[in-house]
Amino acid sequence: MQESIDRIFSKVDDPRVANRCSHLLKDILFIAFCTLLSNGEDFEDMVEFAHQRIGWLKGVLELPNGIPSHDTFNRVLQIIDPEQLSMCLGSDAALLAEGVKDKLVSLDGKKMKGVSPKSRGNKGLFILSAWVGEHRLCIGQRKVDGKSNEITAIPELIDALDVEGSTVSIDAIGCQEGIAEKILGAKADYLLAVKENQGGLYEGIRDGFIWESAKGCDETWEYDHGRYEVRKCVTASAKNYLTPDLLDKWVGVETLVKIESHRVVDGVSSSQTRFYISSEQKSPSFYNAAVRGHWSIENHLHWHLDVTFNEDANRSRKGFAPQNLNILRKMALHRISKMKDKLSLKKRRFRASMNVKYLGKVLGI
Repeated sequence: MQESIDRIFSKVDDPRVANRCSHLLKDILFIAFCTLLSNGEDFEDMVEFAHQRIGWLKGVLELPNGIPSHDTFNRVLQIIDPEQLSMCLGSDAALLAEGVKDKLVSLDGKKMKGVSPKSRGNKGLFILSAWVGEHRLCIGQRKVDGKSNEITAIPELIDALDVEGSTVSIDAIGCQEGIAEKILGAKADYLLAVKENQGGLYEGIRDGFIWESAKGCDETWEYDHGRYEVRKCVTASAKNYLTPDLLDKWVGVETLVKIESHRVVDGVSSSQTRFYISSEQKSPSFYNAAVRGHWSIENHLHWHLDVTFNEDANRSRKGFAPQNLNILRKMALHRISKMKDKLSLKKRRFRASMNVKYLGKVLGI
């Protein structure tokens, strides 16, 4: 039991004054983690969970001075280094699945709306996450000060991850020469969305002549509850169509990708054309699936943080508490997503709150 707790949280240093603490850091983190698994949301819920599960917790933790107060949970989560807690996130993901070789790693940012009071100078909190859709695991994250600063946060996150052998996909804000080089330097490949923010590249890749002569094509259909979508992917060799200056500028670029989607939702039609560059030479079916797979980070991470864990309603704002709670929610999402039953993720959290044996299974105890 103790080995399991240490394995998850042992990389976090205790920032408190030594010999002046009534409660062990690992006890505090474990109770906070279990609370989020058990349908709880805030510091008061952590205290209530501990009181209701005190018998079970005494068999798991040391609890030398009983249950911490909500102020203790608040203070500790404010001062813990989120970079260290983020290492626990990556370690937990590594325990639950194999590495990312030959997998798609999607990078995307999310704003935590609850950390945006209408006070002067508060621009909210953006978190950039790295998501492996095939495993449904978040392998790392970084705080960004604002949406425009994702450009500087992306290289920092790549440096902190082991993405060797994977394909890293990023939306248009990450379509930067330096980021492409950074991904290649990490021994991974890139799939970058191209929009007007890269004027010369965008104008070059959207040239109709390229796509009239392109041969590779893949088309997929999707039907779901009043929604119908057709996605057509066409690819072309970058070396055959990009100008020499663009080839020199975009290191490693091999393939140009065009995806046309036509969607009908409740009888209303819409169409969209998107362009991408890739450092790999893959089939149109690969790119069609990869572009679709990139948005798994929205549907299976960001959506569940908001809906299943009610993240945007949380009002923790001081210190590192918002970041650290975000990390613990992602770890909780990992655990409940891996359960082999027919319950929704919300129902799994509810069952964990009612059934301590089920909670033990979620924790791997």
